[in-house]
Order: sequence, then C-alpha cells, then structure tokens
Amino acid sequence: MTAAGQTHPLPAPFFVLATQNPIEQEGTYPLPEAQLDRFMFELRVAYPTKEEEETIVEATTGDRATDIAPVLTAEDVLALQHLVRRIPVPKPLVRSAVTLVRMTRPGDAEAPAFVKEFVSWGAGPRASQYLILGAKARAALDGRPMPDEDDLRAVAATVLTHRLVINFAAEAAGRSAPDLVQELLVTRGWLQG
Repeated sequence: MTAAGQTHPLPAPFFVLATQNPIEQEGTYPLPEAQLDRFMFELRVAYPTKEEEETIVEATTGDRATDIAPVLTAEDVLALQHLVRRIPVPKPLVRSAVTLVRMTRPGDAEAPAFVKEFVSWGAGPRASQYLILGAKARAALDGRPMPDEDDLRAVAATVLTHRLVINFAAEAAGRSAPDLVQELLVTRGWLQG
C-alpha cells in the first residue's frame, strides 16, 4: 500500500471487507464504480428474523468473554488460494463467463434490449475473472474437480450486481441491478457449452 508517497508492504494474505449502509450517513460516501469493481463479491444482508435478532441481542449485551480459536493459518489460506487457481476450467465455461459479462455492457452487440435500455455501464474484465474464480472455489468447496454451469450461475449475482451502473430509465421503471442480473441469467445466448 502506498500512502503519502511511501510504500508499506502488507502481509499475505491481505483482503478488504467493506460495508455499505443503504441509508445515507453524514461523513460516509458510496465508493466510486471504479473502486467497487475491485471487490470480488457483493453480499446483501437482510434484517435478521425476530428470533435471530433476539439471539444477537442476548449474545452481545452480556459480560461473557468469548474464546476465539483460529481454524486456518495464513499459510493455509495461501495454499487454498493456490489450490483454487489450479482447478481446471472447461473452455466453454470460460466463454460463458465472458459472454455473460459482455452482455451487461449496453454498447456490446450481444447485449439484450433491456440492458441497452436500463444500464449505463456494465461489468469489466475483472467480472469475468471473478466469475471463474468464484465458480472454481464453489466447486472446490463441494469437493468437485472442476466447476460447471451451476457454479457460474450461483456466483453470478454476487459478482455482477455491484458492477452494473443503472440509468435514470431503470430507476423510473423500478428496475434494480439485482433484478437485471437475474433477468440476464435466464436470457438465452450466454451459455456456450
């Protein structure tokens, strides 16, 4: 990391978690689209159920100490990252990921009409990379030797949603990035195998 002209080495593995509250708060600002693209996934967390909220309140308002025991070392995490990258991916799945991402771009010839109507900016090449890495990780977690179409579909919303910049027409029509991604996933033409 570089700050004030000085580079500070960061330990590996290094990753960033960021939270974004949908309610505007003074002194906080949404990240620009170029910075959002650097995050692999966007996970939307809904309010907990009443029972879950009661459990949260009970667990966090007492004076009981909690012991935290590491389950992985930094070396374990790095080894798992390398393992995921070594998983082979069928060429048709790579084509599917790239085609799906390109379909989010309103200027692309393969973009469906609803993308051209409602999206200002689509996903960039990082989205294709993260679709494949996410699909590989999902296959590994499931104990399978390579990812398939289901893995790609399963990670698509978390990879693509925060990369779509919708326009005023989308807002006026009540459309959102998550529902546009869901519509893309049922659109024919992106699966290549």
